[in-house]
Amino acid sequence: MALQQGSLIGDFKNFIMKGNVLDLAVAVILGGAFAKIVESFIKDIITPVILAPALEAAKLKDIAELSAGGVKYGLFLAAVVNFLLVSFVIFLVIRAFETAKRKISRQEAMAEAAADPVVVQQQLIDSIDRLNSTVSQKM
Repeated sequence: MALQQGSLIGDFKNFIMKGNVLDLAVAVILGGAFAKIVESFIKDIITPVILAPALEAAKLKDIAELSAGGVKYGLFLAAVVNFLLVSFVIFLVIRAFETAKRKISRQEAMAEAAADPVVVQQQLIDSIDRLNSTVSQKM
């Protein structure tokens, strides 16, 4: 059975084979795996370090024990802390990625500029002018 353009199966195949859908699928899978790493980091390392002193002061073993009148605000507090820490870790990862991206862009721009003799000549002239200006100011 040949797939025809405009058929349900043919349209679905075209949709799935688009790069954006594949990129999104990879991002979702990696995001899920990364989320587990971040959650473990926060739950097993960061949260105990931050909350341990507060829990000891309240004479509690677990944040889930925090409650008032049957309202378990300790679990809500843990969720808020978890959200803030996950957000911060994601912010740091994105910031590091953007910094690396800018560095690569600058290196590429410098490589392009270095290949152009006119640009190199102008950079040398500008450097000599700044050097002359600095030497003249000190004399």
